[in-house]
This record gives sequence, C-alpha cells and structure tokens, in this order.
Amino acid sequence: MSGSGVLDRLRARFRWLDHLVRAYQRFDAGNGGFLAAGLTYYTTLALFPVLMVGFSVFGFVLARNPRMLTAIDDYIRSQVSGPLAGELQSLITSAIGARISVGVIGVLVAAGVGLNWMSRLRQALTEIWWEHRITSPGFLRTKFSDLLAMVGTFAVSVATIALTALAHAAPTAAIRRWLGMPASSVSGWVFRGIPIVVSFLVAWLLFTWMIARLPREKVSLVNSVWAGLMAAAGFELFKELGSFYLEKVLRSPAGITFGPLLGIMVFAYVTAYLVLFCTAWAATASNAQADPRLRPVALPPPAMIAARAPLDDGLSGRQKLGAAALGAAGAMALSRLARAASRRGP
Repeated sequence: MSGSGVLDRLRARFRWLDHLVRAYQRFDAGNGGFLAAGLTYYTTLALFPVLMVGFSVFGFVLARNPRMLTAIDDYIRSQVSGPLAGELQSLITSAIGARISVGVIGVLVAAGVGLNWMSRLRQALTEIWWEHRITSPGFLRTKFSDLLAMVGTFAVSVATIALTALAHAAPTAAIRRWLGMPASSVSGWVFRGIPIVVSFLVAWLLFTWMIARLPREKVSLVNSVWAGLMAAAGFELFKELGSFYLEKVLRSPAGITFGPLLGIMVFAYVTAYLVLFCTAWAATASNAQADPRLRPVALPPPAMIAARAPLDDGLSGRQKLGAAALGAAGAMALSRLARAASRRGP
C-alpha cells in the first residue's frame, strides 16, 4: 500500500488530521514559508531603531542617577584594563551626551520601520486567509489602521514579556520574600504558576487578536480563538526551548558574539511561521469548500424522457431508379403474355 493511500485512510478516519493536512496545503499554497522569512527580515530590521531608543533611555537613566554611573565606572575599572576601559567609559559618556538626538532619531525611524513591518504582517495574514487579492481602502486610511495595530501589538507584546519574566526564579523569589512566603510552601508554587498562566492567557489573547483583527478583511472570530490557542501553546513551548538554547549558547565567547543575533532571527522566523500556519488552520476551518465531506453536492439537472419514433425518410435515389426499372420490366413481361394469349385465340 502506498504512503498516499495510508494518509488518505488516516485523513478519512481522523478529522483533526485531515484538518492539519488541509491547513498545511493552504499554508504551502500561500507561500507561508516565504512570507515568514520576509517577516523575519522586517522584524530584524526593526530592532535597530529599537536599540537606538534603548540607548537613549539608558543615557537618560544614567544622567539622572549619578550613583549608578559611578558604580558602572567602578565596575569597568575593576573588570577591564587598558585602552578598552577608556573606550567603554567614553561610550557611556557619549550615550549620556547624545541621548536626546539619538532618542528622537530612533523614535522616528522606529515609527517608519514599525509601520512597514505591520503592513507586511497584515498583508501576509490577509493572503493566508483569502485566496483572492483584497483591494486597499486608501493610503492614509491603511497607514492609520496599521499605526493603531502596531501600538496595540507592541503593548500586548511588552505585557507578555514582562509576565513571562516574572515567572523566572529570581523575580519570583524576591517577590515571595517581600510577601514573607516560605520557599517550600504551597502558596509559593501557586505564586510561581500564576505568572505562567497569565502569560499564556495574554499570549492567547495576542495571537487571537493578530489572527482575527490584523487581516484587512473580516474573518471568523470563533476559528481565530482556537487558532490563537494553538499558537499560544506553541509559542510558550518555543520560549522554554529558546531560554534553554540561550543558556547553553551564551557560555562560550562565540556564542556571546553570535548567539543573541541568531536567537533573535530564529525566534522571529518560528513565531511568524507559527502564526501564519495557525492562520491557515483557521482559514480552512471556516472554509467549508476545503473539505470534500462538507462540500454541498449540486443536484443534477432534471431528466427529460421523450420517446423517439424512427423517421422514415423514404426511398433513396437508387432505390427509386431500381423500382422504376423493375416496374418497367414487369409491364413488358405482362404485355408479352397478353400478346401471346391473343394469338392463340379461342
């Protein structure tokens, strides 16, 4: 038995497997892997203005906190020697001096690049949802809609990252000590589990909102909720694997140099791939024509029963000529018989 035959039997038996196969076919037909790679490029490009803004915020913090600046200078002198220590201190001084200009430029560039990233993300989700091209409502209206979507996505993403960070050991232990909870108590385990659950719920909300509201046309909310649940589960699992990856990679000098950049690119690609695939799952769940078992069968046209009698077209030309010759021969034969009878007489 061929592999395709086994797969067809399994698809006919298990609806969830058939749905996954149809989702992957929709994802592959819409060039989902190519769209995920493009979103990875725009995501990596958008990090540079974000780093500029972070550099500016760091300068403002140091300018308003001389004790922190002195502690950083002392740490650099104790850990780094030679010209490198002077270069690091000069870098910190330049960050403080250029904090306003770098911040303004970073915010402007981040706004432009972020709008471009959001536009590509919404276009990719729309192409996975719909097989036909969606007309644009206008440049200004589209950009304003992209701006609102970008702000909402950024806010929910920051909340998800913050809640995930609270689930780690150090922040949880600090808050537990501040509340006076013993480390071995059941409440401590509950307190540790709450941020994880909240982070999962926020991720579920984020992905549901992305799948249901970022496409440029109205889509099914119910299917988007289930697709967002799948994306949130995969995202949380991938975050755990990513933290384990960074923990192992950052132990070597090469990992410190290239590990974070590679980790960011892999994280962006897997997240985009996951969101687009779950979007394809939601699109095939809402499209009844994608499942042959759910596709309505058109009624056949009414049958017309009419009795047909064979048509007599008459004699052909040859038949008429033959009949005329036969009649002439018969007439001649009768004429001769009549003459012979008259000669014999009575």
